[in-house]
Amino acid sequence: MSKYENVIFAFQNLKMKRLLLAIVLLTAAFTIEAQVNINHYIRVGRTRISIGNYTGATEYFNIVIKFKPHLPDPYFFRGVAKHQLEDYRGAVLDYNKAIDIKPYYPDAYTNRGMAFYDLKEFEKAIEDYNMALELDPENEGVYNNRGIAKISLKDVEGAVADYNKALEINPNSTTALMNRSNSNIIKGDTREAIRDLNKVIIIRPHYAGAYLNRGLARFELENFAAALRDYDQCIKLDPRNALAYNNRGIVKHKLEDYNGAIMDYDMALALNPEQASAYFNRAMAKEILGRPGFNSDYSIAAQLNPQYDLSRYQVDSEQLAQNTRQNQQGQQQGQAQSPQNQNTTNQQNNTTSTNQASTQANNNDKKQEESPARRRRRVNLIVADNRNLPGEEEEKVDDGRVQNKNIIIDLQPLFLISAFEKNSVDYDRFQYYNSTVETMNEVNNYNPRLNISNKPITNYNEVFNNFILIFNERLDIIKNAHNYTNRGIFKSLTGNYNSALDDMDRAITMDSKNLLAYFSRGNCRYKMIEHIESLPDFTNQLTIALNNSMLNEPVNTEMSGMIRDYDLILRDYEKTLQLNPSFFFGYYNRAYINLRLKKYESAIEDLSKAIELEPEFAEAYYNRGLTKIFLDDVEGGAYDLSKAGELGLVTAYNVIKRYCN
Repeated sequence: MSKYENVIFAFQNLKMKRLLLAIVLLTAAFTIEAQVNINHYIRVGRTRISIGNYTGATEYFNIVIKFKPHLPDPYFFRGVAKHQLEDYRGAVLDYNKAIDIKPYYPDAYTNRGMAFYDLKEFEKAIEDYNMALELDPENEGVYNNRGIAKISLKDVEGAVADYNKALEINPNSTTALMNRSNSNIIKGDTREAIRDLNKVIIIRPHYAGAYLNRGLARFELENFAAALRDYDQCIKLDPRNALAYNNRGIVKHKLEDYNGAIMDYDMALALNPEQASAYFNRAMAKEILGRPGFNSDYSIAAQLNPQYDLSRYQVDSEQLAQNTRQNQQGQQQGQAQSPQNQNTTNQQNNTTSTNQASTQANNNDKKQEESPARRRRRVNLIVADNRNLPGEEEEKVDDGRVQNKNIIIDLQPLFLISAFEKNSVDYDRFQYYNSTVETMNEVNNYNPRLNISNKPITNYNEVFNNFILIFNERLDIIKNAHNYTNRGIFKSLTGNYNSALDDMDRAITMDSKNLLAYFSRGNCRYKMIEHIESLPDFTNQLTIALNNSMLNEPVNTEMSGMIRDYDLILRDYEKTLQLNPSFFFGYYNRAYINLRLKKYESAIEDLSKAIELEPEFAEAYYNRGLTKIFLDDVEGGAYDLSKAGELGLVTAYNVIKRYCN
């Protein structure tokens, strides 16, 4: 073959290789697209929202966003899920992204408006509703929502105009009629409010809330017999409505049927044992009848709500019992709005409804000046205590609203090198990948398979003890830093801290650049301190719980030995980071120790660095969020916790609800 022919042959081979490479790349692209069916993930995510699995829905939308970040819908629906979890700031961020991608997105403007309303940013809410109506001018739900926001800004006439417009679009809108009746009560036109409620009952004769509200309006007009009939009907339709029993008891109280009133108060408290107004009302009725137990009821009412503490006011309880009808306008406004669920404008999904009207009455009433007795009268009628009762949370774990669970708020713990049996899938959450640990696994031939986790390890002691025996045998064969490090890790995991430290020291002596040995020695030293602090006779415990005095216990002179231990721990983490500045677990663990030492700014710097290196480091977001809240940066803490929840740490939503909203 000639030289010229060789060149042609080589060129043809090169073309063939390029063609094969192009085919391979094209095939790979189609394979990836086939593996991730975007429409399927969006469909499943929306289904999960519809059944109340909001955290599960977020997981699916995260996947879609990772592969298709230019689509607006996954951001919108993830915002809906966060909204239902009461992560309003996180929802706003997602709605913002959806609107950035798709500026003509009326549902996103509407939902963002509702989120702003929940954040009490009423002007912003109205701006979004205005934009939504520009894009969808015939949407009755948006007019209702805007009317409620206007009420919050005391624009009653503007609210009525919006409700009227909603009724032009849909004359049978019970939501608009209920809302307009509330506005008429605020204006003092109780009879007009009753006319609207009559229309609601004609359209929806089994709507318990309408009877409840009409009963309040009729009570305002001193039509006690009619009010009593409405409360009877409300209870017939909704037998577990504690507020209806409480209010019916007030009517009986007014009619001097004190025994009947007490029976209703008893029922209200059986349904809601934390309803302070029912205790207070029952105490007044008992006192009038001379029954025992009224002092106890007064005391319980005062404990549940300081407004019911009689010692704060020089007011005669007998006079209170005889004047319960005063200032009923405020009562009606609060009750009429409390059961009212706001309509949504998301035609794609029916799960985005929120109750924006429920807090309106309280916002207005608090600013009115009146005597303690009159204020007490209004509170008696409008209080609807819907806080979680002890023990209820576990019964409601399937409702998807994880923010309502009763949890202990604490920092996410340290990350330790641990191990599970080969091919084990018993993981609580996503396990972070680390190349250094993976190298160690390769040397171990994946037996054991090490990982870095902050998952509880108490159930794996038997497994860890078996690995100690394995490395005893390996050390009999070859004494090297690798084997000592492994054995030290497992001794620390089983609580044999002193022996574990001996192994770590030997490993570091043999290999001064053994990153995992330094990291594990720091962890072991901390676990030893933690164990000592947990002993029954240890009185100088430090706490890491998020409360009014996070890390409140001062470090005293008796703790000087442990202070030195903390210094040693920090030195080990610093050495770890010197050897590998990209080892984000080192920053996270060092931040944890600094939080115990009340070095909050240093801790935030380390957590920020960990997040920079691992943008999906949920635990770092969580701990930084708690720290910011403790430092009074509620807004910044809420955003960090929102990100932690988005990444799978669902307890973050509970913190957001309790400390940020």
